[in-house]
Amino acid sequence: MEFIERILAEIDWETVLTSALRILVIVVLFWIMKAVAKSLLRRMEERLVERGRAEGEIPSESVKRADTLVRLLRQGVFIALWLVAGLVVLREVGVEIGPIIASAGIAGLAIGFGAQNLVRDVISGFFIILENQVRVGDVAVVNGTGGVVERINFRTMVLRDISGVVHVFPNGTITTLSNMTNDWSGYVLDIGVAYKEDTDRVVEVMTKVGAELREDPKFGVNMVADLEIFGVDQLADSAVVIKGRIKTRPIKQWEVGREYLRRLKQAFDREGIEIPFPHRTLYFGEASPPFLARMVGDAPESVERSPQQAEKT
Repeated sequence: MEFIERILAEIDWETVLTSALRILVIVVLFWIMKAVAKSLLRRMEERLVERGRAEGEIPSESVKRADTLVRLLRQGVFIALWLVAGLVVLREVGVEIGPIIASAGIAGLAIGFGAQNLVRDVISGFFIILENQVRVGDVAVVNGTGGVVERINFRTMVLRDISGVVHVFPNGTITTLSNMTNDWSGYVLDIGVAYKEDTDRVVEVMTKVGAELREDPKFGVNMVADLEIFGVDQLADSAVVIKGRIKTRPIKQWEVGREYLRRLKQAFDREGIEIPFPHRTLYFGEASPPFLARMVGDAPESVERSPQQAEKT
C-alpha cells in the first residue's frame, strides 16, 4: 500500500487531467469530423446518382458507380482521420511521434517502389469510374479486344467477348478504350448495288424501308433518329457502295440493323434492284475457244485440235 501511495503521490494530477481533457476534445472532434465527412459523402453520392439519371444513365448503373466512388473516398478519409487522431493522442500521452512519422514515410516509400503497378492500376481505375468512361453492360473495345463489360474494379476491367471468352485488363495497362454504347449507338450501312442501277432510286427505296422500320412498334422505339443516307461512298470493283447509318439506343444497333437489312433485301427483290457479287473471267490461252466450244456443245466433234492439245492428250 505504501508503494502505491508513493506512486500516486508522485503523479502530477493536474497534467493528467489536462491531457485527459485534451484527448477527450480530440475524440469529440474526431467523431464530429467523421459525421461531417459521412454527410458530405452521402450528399455527393446522391448528386452523382441524380446526375446519372439526368444524363439518361440506367438507375442501377448510376447507383453502382456512385457507390463505388463514395466507398473509396470514405475509406481514404476515414483512414486519414484515424491516423491523425491516433498520432495526436499518442503525443498527448507522451509518446514521441517524430520517429513514427519518419518510419511510416520510409515504409510508404518502400511500398510505393514495390507496388508501382498496383498504385497505377488503382489510380487509373478511379479515373475511369469517376469520368464515366465505360459502365457495366457497355460494349467496349479495350486494347483492340471487344466485348461486353462485366465488371469494373479499381484494379481491373473484365470483358466477355461474343465467344464467351473472359478478358481481364489491369486498368494501368489500358492504352485505348472505345465505348460503342455510350449515350447512343450507330449501325453503319455499306449497301452495294450494280452499276446499272439508278442510285437515286436506290436511295429512295432505302429511305422508304428506314421510314417503315421507324414506324414499327417493336424496332422503331429503339431508333433515336431517322435513317441517315450519306450518299455514294465507293465505286468498287463490282458494285456502287452507298453508305448510311442508323442511330439507336445503346446496344440496340445490331438488332435494328439486322432487321433493316432483312427488309431491305426483300425491298430490293420487289423493285428488281440487283445486289451484285464478284465475277471472275478465266482465260486458258490459245486453247480456250475450242475448249469452250466443246463445253457448250456448239462445236462439231470433228474440230481440229491444236498441236498443244495433241501433246497434252
